[in-house]
Amino acid sequence: MKRILITGAAGFLGSHLCDRFIKEGYHVIAMDNLITGDLKNIEHLFKLEQFEFYNHDVSKFIHISGDLDYILHFASPASPIDYLKIPIQTLKVGAMGTHNCLGLAKAKGARILVASTSEIYGDPLVHPQSEEYWGNVNPVGPRGVYDEAKRYMESITMAYNSFHQVETRIIRIFNTYGPRMRLNDGRALPAFIGQALRGEDLTVFGDGSQTRSFCYVDDLVEGIYRLLLSDYHLPVNIGNPNEISLKDFAEEVLALTGNTVKIVYKPLPLDDPKQRQPNIEKAKSILGWEPKVDRKEGLKLTYEYFKSLPETEWYKQPKEFKSIK
Repeated sequence: MKRILITGAAGFLGSHLCDRFIKEGYHVIAMDNLITGDLKNIEHLFKLEQFEFYNHDVSKFIHISGDLDYILHFASPASPIDYLKIPIQTLKVGAMGTHNCLGLAKAKGARILVASTSEIYGDPLVHPQSEEYWGNVNPVGPRGVYDEAKRYMESITMAYNSFHQVETRIIRIFNTYGPRMRLNDGRALPAFIGQALRGEDLTVFGDGSQTRSFCYVDDLVEGIYRLLLSDYHLPVNIGNPNEISLKDFAEEVLALTGNTVKIVYKPLPLDDPKQRQPNIEKAKSILGWEPKVDRKEGLKLTYEYFKSLPETEWYKQPKEFKSIK
């Protein structure tokens, strides 16, 4: 049985990856310090012999006993609410956490896939964004702690690949959604659905003309799985190229929920990207991958998940990080 370490395992994407690799017959070692993750996302796996969990911060030295075949490094705050509140930890997990995971991969002879993001493109001047685009990032702006952490992650990963011959894979994830997202994490889709469930007006930042491209989580997980097992070591975009403005997206959520609240507009945050759409030609040609779940279907599944949660979850406030330094 092949053994895989998944960091950030109690988070939205990490927990779905745990499910997928358990299903594929792997022994899954899950790791999370639970700053933004939630054990509820993986508690259904605790009874399985082929699953183990470590409460650990990957920014500190990582020890795993025995052989290790693969590492998926997905530990990181991923929402603006989180990384603006814990900027140092965001930088540390992207830099020191990635360094520790790469060192572990080197020591174990394991293949490692690191989770980069479309944020490395910043507020893009090229549209749609292909892997060859270097990006337009403000390194000293409020989003720089996340954007630059991911850009450094890619650089050190490529250095370990070329200097130490570690088998590495880099995925650039575009906006992804689905069950187990947090309603209060500040991203557009859970924010809109949370507001609709509470009967609040939907908040759109800017004039709503800025675009996003939303990929359902099952499609993303399939792309990750294929990339990990591929022979390609350069970055690959994984996302849904079906682009939509945030104003139109808010209206789709209202139509889905049957809610009659209004859409209200607030100032656009500094450095918020105006366009986001992946060029996925590389994923198509190298991995034979493209998204299958259409947005209407994915939104329905996600809304049903959020609606099934206890009402106390609808009103839950964002996490506080007062004790973290």
